[in-house]
Amino acid sequence: MNNKEFIAALAAKTGFSQDESQKMVRSTIAAMEKNFEAGDPVSISGFGTFEIKKRLERIMTNPATGQRMLVPPKLVLNFRPNASIKEQLKKGGSE
Repeated sequence: MNNKEFIAALAAKTGFSQDESQKMVRSTIAAMEKNFEAGDPVSISGFGTFEIKKRLERIMTNPATGQRMLVPPKLVLNFRPNASIKEQLKKGGSE
C-alpha cells in the first residue's frame, strides 16, 4: 500500500475528505519526528513502539575487495510491535 492508497482508505474509513486525512497524517508524522529528535520513544496503543537506538561503532569487511572498514556509530529508528500484532502475524503467516 502506497501513501495515496493509504490516504484514500483512511478517508473512506473515517468519513473525512482526502485532503483532511492527508493533513492528519502529516501532522501525526511531524509530532512523531519532534519526539524522535528529542530522543523520546513514541508508543501507539494496540500497535507498537517506535524508539531511537544507538548502533555502536563496528568493523565491516567489503565482500568484493576484502578490505576492512570502520563504520561509525549512528542512530537508527527501531519498531517493536505490540504482542497482539505479533500474534496476528504469526497466525496469518502459517495459514
